[in-house]
Amino acid sequence: MSGYNTILRIRKIEDQVDKLGFMLSYPKHRYNSEIDYIALKPKDDHGHPIYARDAEIFTGTLEELQVWLNGVDWARDYDRMLRMTDDKKRAAAEDKERTRQQLAKERAEKRKVFAILSNKSEEEIDLNPKEKS
Repeated sequence: MSGYNTILRIRKIEDQVDKLGFMLSYPKHRYNSEIDYIALKPKDDHGHPIYARDAEIFTGTLEELQVWLNGVDWARDYDRMLRMTDDKKRAAAEDKERTRQQLAKERAEKRKVFAILSNKSEEEIDLNPKEKS
């Protein structure tokens, strides 16, 4: 079978990508139409809160993607070895970022509502008045 090893390689890459919280996609921006490029995007809004939903984290060929994934695995293993971070710390940091984004979104919505109710612009509304000394 001529393409069976390629199929196995793609399945292995799909598993690695899924474990990291990404998904394979067609790249939005292609540099050369004759080369088959592949892109990585966040799988969902909860997987990687610092990236936009449609952000392409990686764009390249299948071989380049394998090298990139090996580098990510090596970096995570190295961080674990040095006890700088682990999966729990990473999850806590992502939860903190999700909370920060949610609060910012709620604050923007409140500012918009208060601006409509008070006939002011959104910039004029101060939701957190601080004492001026």
